[in-house]
Amino acid sequence: MKKLILSSLLLVVVLISCNQKNKQEQKVNTTEETEVKAEETEAADEITEVSDAVKASVATEAIINGYLKIKNALANDKSKEATTAATDFVNAVLATNSEKIDSKLIDKYKTITESAKKQADLIVSNDGKIAAQRTHFAVLSKDITNLIAAFGTDKKLYQDYCPMYNEGKNGYWISEIKEIRNPYYGSEMLSCGGMIKEIQ
Repeated sequence: MKKLILSSLLLVVVLISCNQKNKQEQKVNTTEETEVKAEETEAADEITEVSDAVKASVATEAIINGYLKIKNALANDKSKEATTAATDFVNAVLATNSEKIDSKLIDKYKTITESAKKQADLIVSNDGKIAAQRTHFAVLSKDITNLIAAFGTDKKLYQDYCPMYNEGKNGYWISEIKEIRNPYYGSEMLSCGGMIKEIQ
């Protein structure tokens, strides 16, 4: 009888111990699962941040492409094409979604794109007056250089410079090709200038 009572007591103690151990294991497992989920969430947040940064960069590509079309039209002495390209440029600025841009950078983005849009509008309003279009293109080039510096680009680009234009004050431009094709003088001095640096 004593053996039976002792066996029963031992069984109860073992069951209680096992039950407590299971609870501890569940606690440990729950803690581990929580930690894993927290790490997964953190990793997902980082991916989202990277994606947003990429989206901000990609959002500027249409603007840069529009600028390059203006540059090529002026290098080819085609005022009408520059006007069309500048119209497309303005539309690209208006269509660009700036919601994904970091709140700390949004003011800088707006300042640059508003100035760029103004210069493109002036290129449009000076249709047929290529010298005036080139004057506004010089300011637009500065805006685009600032845009690329602040927000980056996926394109391989080059910054070029013509020391002859406007007494060397602002004869800069951005190009997608290594070859110098001067948008300030066109066929008059197409190869005048040099590359300052590669971008990206």
